[in-house]
Amino acid sequence: MDIFIWKQLLRNLALPPTGPLLLALAGLIWAASARRRRLAFGVCAAGFLLLWAFSTPIVADVLMRSVERYPPLDLSKPVQAQAIVILGGGVRPDAPEYGGHPAPSSTTLQRLVYGARVARATGLPVLVSGTHFETEAMSDFLQHDLSVTPRWVESRSRDTQQNAEKSAAILAPAGIHKVILVTSSEHMARAITEFHLAGLAVVPAPAEMWTRREPGMLVWIPNADALVRSQRAMYEVLGRIVQSIRIELAPRTHPTARP
Repeated sequence: MDIFIWKQLLRNLALPPTGPLLLALAGLIWAASARRRRLAFGVCAAGFLLLWAFSTPIVADVLMRSVERYPPLDLSKPVQAQAIVILGGGVRPDAPEYGGHPAPSSTTLQRLVYGARVARATGLPVLVSGTHFETEAMSDFLQHDLSVTPRWVESRSRDTQQNAEKSAAILAPAGIHKVILVTSSEHMARAITEFHLAGLAVVPAPAEMWTRREPGMLVWIPNADALVRSQRAMYEVLGRIVQSIRIELAPRTHPTARP
């Protein structure tokens, strides 16, 4: 099986909702053995309580804010950079309303809309990076819906490390060593680390920044959107841990990015 499929599988098993549900199931199976049932039911209850907590907006918002490390980009001031890099964040293949062509996912769409705003404000050329289907959808949407034509298309990346390395390889011949990086706010810290390792200095331009969505008492009521926010935040926590271990065990020898 493809290593990237394994990564997705392990992510889905470890993170909510599957992780807490597996914990609850383990408790139920343990309780069926008739040994230490009180502890077993405690494990089961812990799984369901975790799932409930991850599904509440108040917990989801705390998690999302904890992984946001960079403020919004101030476009009212000059930005010292040479290009803009927009990272893909998923794709809807065979989208019927787009004639069966790939369409940006909601996350990719947020990045594109903000990336187009940054491009118009700065006049800098744009590079889009992602998988083949992601970049096909990104390029089409930028050109036809946002009137921004990417100068470069990097369409062979399947994770953030590849986004950085392959983007750097494309930009190096043009003498570009500092970019405005557009990606989701919770993903920015991990992405910047990879781009620095690839030899590019970065001006962060986070999209999808945290805003309060549920008013009043609704912050205590579980909902599906909050669960998604918790999953994304926990994914970044897990991703940064894996990234740190990878860098520590196998440091790369890319050139140091200029400040």
